[in-house]
Amino acid sequence: MLKEFKEFAMRGNVLDMAVGIILGASFGGIVNSLVNDVIMPPIGYVLGNIDFSNLFLVIKEGNVPGPYISLAQAKASGAVTINYGYFINTIVSFVIVAFSVFILVKGVNKLRRQQEVPPLVPTTKECIYCFSVIPVKAVRCPNCTSDLG
Repeated sequence: MLKEFKEFAMRGNVLDMAVGIILGASFGGIVNSLVNDVIMPPIGYVLGNIDFSNLFLVIKEGNVPGPYISLAQAKASGAVTINYGYFINTIVSFVIVAFSVFILVKGVNKLRRQQEVPPLVPTTKECIYCFSVIPVKAVRCPNCTSDLG
């Protein structure tokens, strides 16, 4: 059984999948940083200095009564919150990842289509009587005048 597991684990598919998962996780981190550090700050600035990571609703106040200036302050006081700002960031991250995967799959499909060579349609055939090369649509051989129809 150990030998079978080793054969399974060393297959190309499993190793490729492992590499894909590792790279995907790293890509997810890059996209999260892009959203949180590059995309959302200018959007927040344009919308009136909104910090999306600090958008939240208080469901239940904590030990220290609100209002809370930041999500960190609300969490420190033990307040129960709905963090919809993080949700917005996650949606933006998802859209970026989905679009990136779409572009990747589109490129791979384009490469596959280029590699697929359509089958050649013959334009000539041999006369069954004199074996000379004639057009496929010919019904009479121009060389031996045999009827091919």
